[in-house]
Amino acid sequence: MDDTPNMTIAALHARYRDGSLTPDALVESIAARTAHDPHHAWIRALTRDEMRVYARALDGRSPDDLPLYGVPFAIKDNIDLAGVPTTAACPEFAYTPERSAAVVERLIAAGAIPIGKANLDQFATGLNGTRSPYGACRNALDPKYVSGGSSSGSAVAVALGVASFSLGTDTAGSGRVPAMFHGLLGVKPTVGTVSTRGVVPACKSLDCVSIFATCVDDAQTVLEIAQGIDADDPYARAVEPGPLPRAIGTLRIGVPREAQRAFFGNDAFAKLFDEAVAKFASLGAQIVEVDFEPLLETARLLYGGPFVAERHAGIRAFFDAHEDAVHPVVRGIVASARAYTATDAFEAFDRLQTLRARAQRIWQSIDTIVMPTAGTIYTIEQMLEKPVEYNSNLGYYTNFVNLLDLAALAIPTGVAADGPTPGMPFGVTLVGPAFSDPMLLGMAAEYLAQPATRASVHAAPTIEVAVVGAHLTGQPLNGQLIERAAVRVATTTTSPHYRLYALDTRPVAKPGLIRVDAHGARIALEVWRMPVAHFGSFVDLIGSPLGIGSVELDDGRVVKGFICEPHALSTARDITEHGGWLAYLATRAPASAAVGAGAGAGVGASAKAELEGGH
Repeated sequence: MDDTPNMTIAALHARYRDGSLTPDALVESIAARTAHDPHHAWIRALTRDEMRVYARALDGRSPDDLPLYGVPFAIKDNIDLAGVPTTAACPEFAYTPERSAAVVERLIAAGAIPIGKANLDQFATGLNGTRSPYGACRNALDPKYVSGGSSSGSAVAVALGVASFSLGTDTAGSGRVPAMFHGLLGVKPTVGTVSTRGVVPACKSLDCVSIFATCVDDAQTVLEIAQGIDADDPYARAVEPGPLPRAIGTLRIGVPREAQRAFFGNDAFAKLFDEAVAKFASLGAQIVEVDFEPLLETARLLYGGPFVAERHAGIRAFFDAHEDAVHPVVRGIVASARAYTATDAFEAFDRLQTLRARAQRIWQSIDTIVMPTAGTIYTIEQMLEKPVEYNSNLGYYTNFVNLLDLAALAIPTGVAADGPTPGMPFGVTLVGPAFSDPMLLGMAAEYLAQPATRASVHAAPTIEVAVVGAHLTGQPLNGQLIERAAVRVATTTTSPHYRLYALDTRPVAKPGLIRVDAHGARIALEVWRMPVAHFGSFVDLIGSPLGIGSVELDDGRVVKGFICEPHALSTARDITEHGGWLAYLATRAPASAAVGAGAGAGVGASAKAELEGGH
């Protein structure tokens, strides 16, 4: 085996078929590689002889009759593998199961070879990978960064090319955050469709077994094998018909409103998210900004209320008898459950139902959500300095998904070229209603088959356009930029030589920007970059009294931008004192402000005639 072999299922099966590889030879290579573990990926790597038992069970079989023939996989160490201790990253808790977890049994029956038990945040409580007495799990791409958690070692094993896929668990994002931090796919199935029998519970009613893989085909193959009703799992659900896979160009994709996005100072990740959204738009999707507040409030219920008591319930007998054996940060989280009463719990259940009803209304206007998987990444040193605050930041986009019974799929979309985390991968999570897993996998296949966003948007000639009004992020005509694969590249101001007027326009309120020789001011604006090929169709939408001219920015650069014909000023109101269109809208009466504050955000081609013109 090469040091960095192609470990996809298709590549391994091709080598098995041509005779250049055998399961025994694969096991030899893996044993040599797992013997040295500088990343702290493993709690218990299987020995060469232990793996050979599974490899030799494949004698007389082939990839033609076993879909996972000879495919190596890692198992998060809160999931049982018969005869091997399960620790949940707590040595005092360890037990040795006689039977494997239901999902592990299904994978082994399909020909897969388990290669070890992977490190994790203790009792699956964390999103960073540092909360383990077996060592803080180090990122496979740059060991000074966190691996993500709690399925830390599971992601590292796949990223290092030791395992073809791995099993994690996901209650609050543990199967998604580590995927992003390693440029992998992270499948968070619909709750209950993959059995959790044989999984140490975190929050039993919310827990999912998750899957890490390097390509969509592998993720889909493993998911289809992993799913299935287990009579011994009271939370099991049969897979029901859900939304069918559709071309991205037919989808309405919801994204968080600008003010509800959080990147915690990581401007490079913010830019990569804009580029990912622009790529979805370039594939024909209608981008719709949606109110994330019901989702964010739901997320706050998971750790900010009595739902944390379910974590205590899952390990109560051990925890109450051996509290001192638990990692200090995990101990504090689990022990906080004792402060809540049954009354608190029922109040939280009632609040969750209200939020579920509010969240359900979001799906009336969209088919799926695309959001950052995480807003930033931290070094291990940073995480250890602020373990609760920074861990909470990592869960900003993840904690609500299981509470709302949604399916999710994390996919890689880019790598930071600069900023605070250069060279680290970024990704988005595709979210859909329960049983939308096939639709999400179809979206990922189409998206990842396209050229990289940066190349597809910027390789061709581009032009920068300054906007000051109805095309600003969140405003009614912003969709005209998004659907032309435009990407916001700056939020700045004009030079101090302009005045701004509120024009008498219908149906969309718009401002007019005028350059003046005296008594000018700086006016807030955004600069968007779009392919030159789309610029002509954009200009065609602009009606009198607006047009495209040259606008001087505060740094002295001159870019194309919206200007106003002087004759329109006779009925216009000078609003220069506000410094920008959004500041002016904030002073208007609520009924008027609602029109300009995002009511038409994400407007697509079907509304062009109504909203023609503006800036």
